[in-house]
Parts: sequence; C-alpha cells; structure tokens
Amino acid sequence: MEPLSLFELNTLVRRSLEQCLPEEYWVQAELSDVRTNTTGHCYLEFVQKDPRGNNLVAKARGMIWSNIFQLLKPYFEESTGQAFTSGIKVLVKVTVQFHELYGYSLTVLDIDPAYTLGDMARRRREILMQLEEEGVLMLNKELDMPLLPQRVAVISSATAAGYGDFCHQLRQNAGGFFFHVELFPALMQGNQVEESVLAALDAINARVDEFDVVVIIRGGGATSDLSGFDTYLLAAACAQFPLPVITGIGHERDDTVLDAVAHTRVKTPTAAAELLIHRMEEAAGRLAELADRIRLGARALLEREHRRLGAMQVRIPSLVRQQLVKSRMELLTLRKDLLRSVQALLSRQHHRVELLGQRILDASPEKLLKRGYSITLKDGKAVTDATLLKSGDRLVTLFSKGKACSVVQPEDAEVK
Repeated sequence: MEPLSLFELNTLVRRSLEQCLPEEYWVQAELSDVRTNTTGHCYLEFVQKDPRGNNLVAKARGMIWSNIFQLLKPYFEESTGQAFTSGIKVLVKVTVQFHELYGYSLTVLDIDPAYTLGDMARRRREILMQLEEEGVLMLNKELDMPLLPQRVAVISSATAAGYGDFCHQLRQNAGGFFFHVELFPALMQGNQVEESVLAALDAINARVDEFDVVVIIRGGGATSDLSGFDTYLLAAACAQFPLPVITGIGHERDDTVLDAVAHTRVKTPTAAAELLIHRMEEAAGRLAELADRIRLGARALLEREHRRLGAMQVRIPSLVRQQLVKSRMELLTLRKDLLRSVQALLSRQHHRVELLGQRILDASPEKLLKRGYSITLKDGKAVTDATLLKSGDRLVTLFSKGKACSVVQPEDAEVK
C-alpha cells in the first residue's frame, strides 16, 4: 500500500466523518475556555467530567459563527439569567466537523436554555438542601426586623443606578423619616461577585452594633450576571449574618439562592427603600395610635372624675349635715361619759382626801399629847437629841394641858 501524506489522511478522515455523521446532533456538555475574537466568532471547548472523580473523560473544540452567536448568546442569557461563560452545562445542537489543518471540532447551531435552567435549578436545590441539613437555612429569616430600621448598611456598587435610586427614595420619603445610610462597595456582576460581597459582609460584621439592617442591591445590569448570587459561601454567610438581610438585586422571574436565605426579598432597590420606609410608617402609626389612646383615655378619665366630683359636690351639704348631727350626738354621749367619769374620779379623790385627813389628824401633835406624850422645845424647835443640849439651855415642855419651863443643868448637879 502506498503511504499517505498527512493531508491525504486528514482528508480521508474528514470525508469518512461527513459520510458517517452527516446529521445534526444534540449534545450535553460543560462549557470551557469560552472566548470571542474581533470578528464576533465564539471559540470554546466542550468537556465532560467524571461525576465521581471530577476528572475529564471527554473534550472537543467548538465554535459558533458570529451570525449565530449574535442571536444565540442574548437569547440564552435572557432565558436563563446566566452568562454564557465557562463552567455552565448546556444542551447544544451541533454538526461534527473535521478540518485538515485544525482537526476535529463541533459547530454550534442552536442551544436549549431549558437544559441549563434545569441544571442551575438543581445546583440551587443542592445548595439549599445543604444549608438546611446544616441547620442555617432559616436563621436570618427568624431574626426580628427592627421597629425603626434607620441605620442601614448597603452592599452595592457606588456607581450603580440602583444605589442612587435607593438613597433618593429614602431621602425623599413623605414621612420625613431620617435614615443613616453607609455604603460598603462591592462588585455586583462578573466573576468576583462572591468574593466582593463576602468582604463587604465581613466589614459590616466588624461594626455590627452600628447598624440595624443590611441591604444588598444591584439594579440595572444584565440578568446574565445573577449567577454570582447562587453560591454556597455567599448564601451561608447571609443566612448566618446577625442582622436582617434585605435583597433587591433587580430581577423578577427567579429567586437566587441569596434571595432564598435572606430575611426579606424585594424586586428592586427602590422596593427595598420602600420596605424600610413602610416599616418606619408602621412604627409612626402605632405611636400615633398610642398617643390617640392616651389622649382619649385621659379625656375619659377627666370626664369621669369631673362627674364624680360633681356628684360629690351635690352630696357634700347633706353629708355635712349628717356628719354634724352625728358629731353632736357623739359630743352629747361624750359629755355624759365625761360627767360620769369626773364624778367618779371626784368621789374617789374625796374618799382618798378623807383618808389622808384622818391619817394627818391621827399624826397631829395634839393627838400625841392627849395620849400622854410631851414635846420639848428649844428656841421654838423640837428637841430630838439630848446630846445637843448645853448647860443653861432654856427648854419649854408642852403637855396635853399646859406647859412647863426648865433649864438644862450639868449631869453631876444635885437635883433639889
């Protein structure tokens, strides 16, 4: 057999493939190394991984001509909310090509977004199931929303129109409520969404006592950039964050994993601002209601006391008369009791005085003299101690009848 040149062999391979695989085929694969050139053509790789070891088991080059790619890319991204980029699984219609110089490749003719949506939904379900198994899925939803959510930490891009709309809505609220808003900048689209938002959450957590709520807003931008909010790490961080997290990342059709774990999900940044304003309005309404209740209660109490005072005013004259009559009767009774008590006391004291008088009479000198006693006086004072007398003292002795005078003599003097 004559040897073939490489070109001849590749030509034979191309013709054989064209004969054996002439039709179009739907192929499931994962995108890898997606890039476009200046002419608008898209070059990429299709890969298949072993689900058990994640090792590559198949790989093929692919391309999408610019006229097809200009229609296919926006259709896919609008349908799925997912960027047409590496790492996603797709179902594509291809034809098998073999070029003598460039080798084997697949030319994409069409794509089925439903397949990618199903894979994205499966990944979301897996993340949510993992969070539920870990017991953190509902933690943020179980936090109490503050009555007055005035200190707001915002995670957004500083240049995003949605952030401007959010701040404008808060500043122009009809109730005149004050809000303190602090921005923690983050990238809200592209491959660095997860890393950037996690860094912003860490910065807020370091000052967690300074804020009431966290608001993650996006606004604007393509729906194809939402995949950054469908990651496990970001969802776990938000689910376990100590402050209520409000998401308003500007999409209406499907919830991201971040929406599923956040305390409250709204559609737009403006709706997030309206939520905070409404919370303040509710608190103000409750305060106004309490003020009305206090005012009405005070008025009712005053009216009730006024009526009570009027009734008492009417009753006062009759009550005074009744009290005067009662007091008069009590005074008469007390007077009688007092007279009886005084008479009894006087009678007891009179008897006591008589007893004392009798005792005084019994102890009087006259009584003693009548009993045979005598009283000796010196200078008009009774002598009770003979040793105090001196010779020559003049004494007077009193008897029951009469008296006698004497002079004190020495003990050895002869009595005549």
